[in-house]
Amino acid sequence: MRFFKTAALHTALICSIASGAHATTMYTVLGLGDLPGGGSFSQAFGVSDNGQVTGRSRATTGDRAFRWTESGGMQDLGDLPGGNDFSEGWGINDRGEVAGFSLASTGFRAFRWTESGGMQDLGDLPGGSNFSLSYRINQSGQIAGYSSALTGNRAFRWTEGVGLQDLGELPGGSNSSQAFGINDRGDVAGWSGASTGIRAIRWTESDGMQDLGDLPGGEDLSFAYAINENGDVAGWSGASTGNRAFRWTESGGMQDLGDLPGGDDLSLAFGINDQGQIVGRSSATSGNRAFLWDGVHGLQDLNDLIDTAAGWVLTEAWDINSSGQIAGTGIGPSGFREAFLLTPTAVIPVPPALPMLLAGVLGLGLCRRRRA
Repeated sequence: MRFFKTAALHTALICSIASGAHATTMYTVLGLGDLPGGGSFSQAFGVSDNGQVTGRSRATTGDRAFRWTESGGMQDLGDLPGGNDFSEGWGINDRGEVAGFSLASTGFRAFRWTESGGMQDLGDLPGGSNFSLSYRINQSGQIAGYSSALTGNRAFRWTEGVGLQDLGELPGGSNSSQAFGINDRGDVAGWSGASTGIRAIRWTESDGMQDLGDLPGGEDLSFAYAINENGDVAGWSGASTGNRAFRWTESGGMQDLGDLPGGDDLSLAFGINDQGQIVGRSSATSGNRAFLWDGVHGLQDLNDLIDTAAGWVLTEAWDINSSGQIAGTGIGPSGFREAFLLTPTAVIPVPPALPMLLAGVLGLGLCRRRRA
């Protein structure tokens, strides 16, 4: 009896159990707040394996990149000289080093921020017009991004002591490529112009730039945002059903991850961890919602995996670390857009016979009403 009372209070858990005999992971949600004078606005884009977060917050001095730690809260990372008070943090590693971009006296510039050295301008590629953006950073401090160059906008990998390395483009690419994700081996994910349109790419030191293709009916449009240590890639592609999140693997190619019920055929994947869990954003009956995908449960609305009494609507998830912590943005209890960090708190095991029992006793109508 006690179990059924608990189940009745947690509708999301009931529905997930009734849909299949798999353990369900639940999460606690922590709002990260904003910087002083911030006008109630923050976004989170990256989370390190040890739970540090980076993103952007409004402040008295404008929109500023931040680093958040559990012990220190939200720290303003400043901006580059002449930056007109604008910077964004996108990637963070376990040493607390941050990659992002800032306005500067010379335009938009990619940066690396460190505790000891502050914000460092990474420059741009030869022939560039003072424009570069960086997004992700690996544990050794290598950074992925793109820069203007003599040949157009080009994906780069930055390494300390080496600087910006032009990663080239796909054949017929019309001088356009961008890098977004990087793993600890230095492999890069992004996209490039090609003779067939815009294509998601994976770049490695040994093989160079590889066209990952697109989903069936995709009209030659795909973008990659993240890459894990196995070389698996997450992103989104045009498809016969609209724009859809994908997982790409060496053995299986590009897999359509679907979208949430009631959506208008739109899902975008932004982050992947070494366990193959993927996060992003999907349209749903109730609007844009953050999602988690894995090979067992498929695409799940993250709002169904938190306590609804917390007062959050999670609208987009940008990154997931090796522990399953998720960074993103939602509408917090105070009603403004706020950065969040989700932490797994409980894995609920399900005996094989229990889904059918729950479906019969509690009724699947509850789940149907919730999804309507």
